[in-house]
Parts: sequence; C-alpha cells; structure tokens
Amino acid sequence: MKQIHFTEKEMALFNTKSGVYTLLKRKQINLAKVLEEIKYFSALRKEQEKLIKLQNWVIQNNEKVVVLFEGRDAAGKGGAIRRITEYLNPRHYRIVALNIPTEDERNQWFFQRYIKQLPKPGEMVFFDRSWYNRAVVEPVNGFCSQDEYEIFMSQVNEFERMLIQSKIYLIKFYFSITKKEQENRFIEIKSNPLKQWKMTPVDEKAQELWEDYTTYKQKMFKASHTKVSPWITIDANKKAKARLNTIEHLLKAIPYR
Repeated sequence: MKQIHFTEKEMALFNTKSGVYTLLKRKQINLAKVLEEIKYFSALRKEQEKLIKLQNWVIQNNEKVVVLFEGRDAAGKGGAIRRITEYLNPRHYRIVALNIPTEDERNQWFFQRYIKQLPKPGEMVFFDRSWYNRAVVEPVNGFCSQDEYEIFMSQVNEFERMLIQSKIYLIKFYFSITKKEQENRFIEIKSNPLKQWKMTPVDEKAQELWEDYTTYKQKMFKASHTKVSPWITIDANKKAKARLNTIEHLLKAIPYR
C-alpha cells in the first residue's frame, strides 16, 4: 500500500471542525481527497470573512450592488450564490430567481420586472439568471420572437450603462462547463431524490440544443461584453474551484478596502 505523507500544517487541518466533518461524512476515506476538501473549506471560510467586510462596506456607505449569474443549466450558479451569501446579513441582500413572466409582465417593457428588483442603498442583489434569459434561453427554446430578441440586444448595453451611471456596481458572471460535465450533472440530479426537483423541461432539452446555446452565448458575449460592463467567465467544471474564483473576482470588482 502506498504511504501518504502529510506536513504538520496539513495534519492540523484534519483536527479542525471542517476536517472532522469531512472525515465523518465519507463512507470510504481517501485521505488525499479529504485533505483537498478540507483545504477548500479553509480557503472558502477566509473568502467568506472578506465577503462580510464587503457587505459591511456596502451597508455603511449606502452602496448598491447587482451581481448576475448566467451559464449553462447545472453549471453551479445556485451553489456559488449559496456560498457567497452563507454568512451575510440576510436583511441586506436578496437572491432573485424570477419565475416565467405573468401576462401583465409579458405586455410591459421587458426590463421593467427586473427594475423592480434592483437594490436599495446598502443592499446587494444576486440574480440567479437575469435579463440575459432573453439573450440565450428564450431564443433557443422559442420563448420569444426574433423581434423581441433583437430589441433586447439593441437595448441591453444602454440599460446597463444607466444602471452604472446610477451608482450601481454591476458584476456579470458566466459559468462555463463542458457538454460532458453537464451530462454527468444531469445524471446525478436525476438519480438523487433530493435534487430531482431541479430538473426542468428546459434542462431536459439542454444537451440536444447544446450547439444552439453556444451560438446564442457567443452572440451575447460579442454584443454585451463592454468596457464598462464586461463578462467574467468562470471555468465551472470543478465546483469548488469555481466558487472560490467567483468570490475572488467579486471581491476585486468592488473597492471595499
């Protein structure tokens, strides 16, 4: 049997609360993988402490922050949001995941229902999918007309420019995964009774429509990746790494220190 040697610092990690938890939750223990997970929890905790400082800065200075999470189905957007908000003061942030529009909403200006969700001073708002549904998901699945799509694409940059001019910090994340990784995650979701609710009719067609999603994603980037409002692409094949990278980018995007 191959021997694994750990440093004194690594051994100390096994004795932490997260280390004990990680060991106990596994049916079979692979110490190398356990150590990797413990290091992730340790790094995550440090970043979450910085997020609390960021939120305090937002509150104390009456700042307004909007963070968009876009990406393929099952790319890990919701998981990243949960890690970001885990220890934040819930009175000063909101997670927005809008349902399909009502009849009234379908007949109003497209951006109107998103404007209602914008932050008040001292608040952060995290959009688990956003107005960019109209750039990718809707045209791929036939949920909007070509005219509606083109009108959106012609207006979105000006809309975001107005938000930024109104002293809103706007950060846009796109979570990128491979087709095979998406397939594996769908299999895991379907086989887990606690996660099966996540699978939607749109998700069921995501693999079949992969190339269509790619085409519209590229159009979205070309049109809306601007100097004042750029996209930040997150390699999301590895969830732990993606979450840490997202938090690091968020902390760099806002001058809270």
